[in-house]
Amino acid sequence: MIPGGVNSPVRAFNAVGGEPFFAAGGEGAYISDSGGGRYLDLVCGYGPLILGHTPPVVVEAIRRQAGVGIGYGAPTEAETELAELVVKLVPGIEMLRLVTSGTEATMSATRLARGFTGRRLVAKFAGGYHGHADHLLAEAGSGAATLGIPASAGVPPEFAALTAVLPYNSVAAVEEFFAARGDELAAVIVEPVAGNMGVVEGRPEFLAMLRRQCTAHGALLVFDEVISGFRLGLGGAQATLGITPDLTCLGKVMGGGLPLAAYGGRAEVMTHVAPVGDVYQAGTLAGNPVAVAAGLATLGALVDNPPYDALDRAGAAIARGIESAAAKAGVDITINRVGSMLTPFLAPGPVVDYASARASDTRAYARLFHALLRAGVSVPPSQFEAWFVSLPLAESHLDEALAEIGGATETVFRR
Repeated sequence: MIPGGVNSPVRAFNAVGGEPFFAAGGEGAYISDSGGGRYLDLVCGYGPLILGHTPPVVVEAIRRQAGVGIGYGAPTEAETELAELVVKLVPGIEMLRLVTSGTEATMSATRLARGFTGRRLVAKFAGGYHGHADHLLAEAGSGAATLGIPASAGVPPEFAALTAVLPYNSVAAVEEFFAARGDELAAVIVEPVAGNMGVVEGRPEFLAMLRRQCTAHGALLVFDEVISGFRLGLGGAQATLGITPDLTCLGKVMGGGLPLAAYGGRAEVMTHVAPVGDVYQAGTLAGNPVAVAAGLATLGALVDNPPYDALDRAGAAIARGIESAAAKAGVDITINRVGSMLTPFLAPGPVVDYASARASDTRAYARLFHALLRAGVSVPPSQFEAWFVSLPLAESHLDEALAEIGGATETVFRR
């Protein structure tokens, strides 16, 4: 009844073989399946569950709001409260619009960039995933830039032809593209910390170059922080980098596990969004009061007691444990980690872009995945996804996680 039995392809186990488990519940650092299995969770809903499963502060906020209304189709004071908090925390946002998914956020941000600049061309980076809007489902070929190759059936080549795909972290190739076509660009959209080719950190000099080139050529710089926003710090990756984009896309942690996302940026740009401006975007469930309540509770908890040092220490410990097991077995492995996001690549490395990520041994990763699952640890069923650490795991279950991860990885690598 459901294609592939899943409502998002990444949930299937196609990349690693076998059948997915069906989730039945979650508490703290653990997720449970319908067959009675229980796993330490390093998927964390693919990022949102920074506070773990069913954190009391978020559950109570959802319950309280659901008791007075689950949807109105009218503005609420809570929406403004959330917007004010995000504007306070994220350097690049002066004004924002709430939406329901990361795909909506990136689709709307690129439409806005085209409307603001009057240009059509958008640049993205190979291996960067920005949701499934037609014009962002373009993939890279060879050379410095590839135009017009759809990555999905159903995407007209004409749509994909309006997207340039550039090599991530390559200053020289991107500068060459700007020199040739920079004045045609409406926007460059980039993950400052990529999460869907596995974790690959944008080099500071690369991201600083993008800021300079966009400014020089009149294009908008769009940071896709759907994954990194509030996951790596209260101000996102941009606060740590000291690089301010023109537009920012947020999601995942912002909604506390419920469907909530946003795009925002300079007021000069955002005032082009309807009903103030002529760039149309709308949504019946945008700013849903239950999702906003969950988001406010999650961000409030992060502001009151920032967990980022503890999450960073836990992420580092997990990375060291895997590296140690691989070293004992003489297995080539590269672990990319930024705070509580990490990916073990079964490759000698370094992994700095999509091409080097694709050099990983995906069959070895599949063996690692199943060994971890048998040991009671749930990780993404793809080499090219990020693993995430939650606060309950960092605070109370790190030793257990290290023992189970270490034992499973040693078993696999010694075969």
